[in-house]
Amino acid sequence: MKQICSIALCAALLWGLCLPAAAAEPPAEAFPEMQVEINAKAAVLMEANTGRVLMAQNAHGRLYPASVTKIMTLLLVMEAVESGKIALTDTVTASAEAVSKGGSQIWLEEGEQMTVDELLKAAAVASANDACEALGEFVAGSSTAFVAQMNERARTLGMEDTHFVNCTGLDDTTTEHLTSAYDVALMSRELLRHELVRQYSTIWMDTLRNGETELVNTNRLVRYYDGITGLKTGTTEKAGCCVSATAARGGLELIAVVLGSETSDDRFNAARAMLDWGFANFEAVSLSVDASLLPPVAVLGGTQAQVRPVYQKQVTVVLEKGKAQSVTQKPDLAASVAAPVENGQTLGRVDFLLDGETIASCDLTAPAAVGRLTFLEALRRVVRLLGGVGQEFSENS
Repeated sequence: MKQICSIALCAALLWGLCLPAAAAEPPAEAFPEMQVEINAKAAVLMEANTGRVLMAQNAHGRLYPASVTKIMTLLLVMEAVESGKIALTDTVTASAEAVSKGGSQIWLEEGEQMTVDELLKAAAVASANDACEALGEFVAGSSTAFVAQMNERARTLGMEDTHFVNCTGLDDTTTEHLTSAYDVALMSRELLRHELVRQYSTIWMDTLRNGETELVNTNRLVRYYDGITGLKTGTTEKAGCCVSATAARGGLELIAVVLGSETSDDRFNAARAMLDWGFANFEAVSLSVDASLLPPVAVLGGTQAQVRPVYQKQVTVVLEKGKAQSVTQKPDLAASVAAPVENGQTLGRVDFLLDGETIASCDLTAPAAVGRLTFLEALRRVVRLLGGVGQEFSENS
């Protein structure tokens, strides 16, 4: 019996060795922990220019976003406007589906017409669900097609935690309309690339219908926070109170995303605390390449002997305050390159280092094209060279 058990144990061990190893779970993305106290299910503080996360809590937790969803709606409309697909002056006719939306609205009537500009104002300032639905239908042809575009755009932005069911954020009839604080920061960052949105997201109060309909921004930070640029609030029973608050000071723009706060005060207090901490501890720094570190690059077989590399004048990075003086530069430049050389061809790069880690890089490129030296031109150069040598010899004799 002992022999049988031993044989069985050995067989089991051998079989285990033959099985393929289980794939290791990828490590969770490590973001800096929260540095301020907040009351929320999830939060992210991101720097808008670089996308660097400065602190986070439950960054990838999938949650209901409520009307923060409209950031994606606004993004697609902005892209449609800037591409020329639609214009701010275009007239949109409200459909039966658009006017049937509940929650925040401007009480559109079926067949009522407004411009894209007016509907954008209603969506960005008053979080009007009917205005969003009308815009979505106008951009994509139908609500279904627009939501498909939202999900596709989320995919291209790397929003892996996100699935949209509608363009408004209403979640009373769905359990699948989900995103994360990190994903909201990603789409907020993309929306901020469109300067046009700030014309709407920074409005505190306005009107529509010749003054008959008053609009008051649901983001009260717009009224009193220094440097505020937007962006969007959201509230439902499932989502709690949410906000993506954006602000810029001294070349530094921050995105504070708060999801799942218990009260409206909690979300605004959290966003304000995150933004305050970010502005107090970080700064946007412009770094310039030290040209003295860059020798010319020899061009082998070229119509000119060398080129002097050119570079982007400045590189902007986000650093903890007081760290800028510790940044060093490390050039990696080719000693020579074979002709022909194309205009803008990469010749190397300069790495900017802080505490031994690369924080930014700048490509070094050729300032102009350099052609390949022909045999005839090479022969002429040899003749000229020999002629010069002969003349010098005669003068010295």
